[in-house]
Amino acid sequence: MTEYYPLGLTERDRVESAFGGGIPDGSIVLIEGEDGAGKSALSQRFSYGMAEEDVYVTFISTELASWEFVQQMHSLSYDVVEHLLGEQLLFLHADVDTHDEGPQRELLTRFTEAKTLWLADVIYVDSLSALLRNDPRYESVEGTGNEDHVLQRLVSFLKGVTERDKTVVFTVDPTSVSDDALRPLRNVADVYFQLETKEAGQEIRRSVRVRRYQHMKDPVDDSIGYTVQQGRGLSIVSRTVA
Repeated sequence: MTEYYPLGLTERDRVESAFGGGIPDGSIVLIEGEDGAGKSALSQRFSYGMAEEDVYVTFISTELASWEFVQQMHSLSYDVVEHLLGEQLLFLHADVDTHDEGPQRELLTRFTEAKTLWLADVIYVDSLSALLRNDPRYESVEGTGNEDHVLQRLVSFLKGVTERDKTVVFTVDPTSVSDDALRPLRNVADVYFQLETKEAGQEIRRSVRVRRYQHMKDPVDDSIGYTVQQGRGLSIVSRTVA
């Protein structure tokens, strides 16, 4: 029987109900979107809500240092300090710059072998595309059509992780890595969201296109509209039924 990691904050927003009442355990979740689409905001909201519900979370960021993460979350009224101090949430900054000096580091290998980060119930990686772009194995095959071989190794590792009922959430910018590289992950993702933005006058409308959602607890609409505002965080603004 499938269990679910709650997204919490039910008295504050409608995120948990909009996304089916929780994320299934033992899932691979893929959140795709171009730069500025809201991938980080969505993963930050999910991770904070889970931590509020006593789920143990690891959050890996390729962009933010720890103090920047705390500042960013505070600006969205997601105050994570107590969760960090209480070890409910582990934040890790992934330094993806491998070109400064010495041999390049195989980032994906270091990622899979870092045992501490896999102790959590749910692991967030924001973003996988940054890890890929700076990994020498990926760079060596980029443009050859064999980029999927790099992800196949990761997918094999993830299957072992999800068998222990852990859930892994990846954000990806599909414009920064090839479709060939992403194909293995897209194929195995249990939950697959594509973030879309559309300009309407001076307003930017954001939505999550639900491409796949296996083992959902409650029905989920095919498109979920949302906004991200300072001091308020992520809010559901519309739900479009197919």
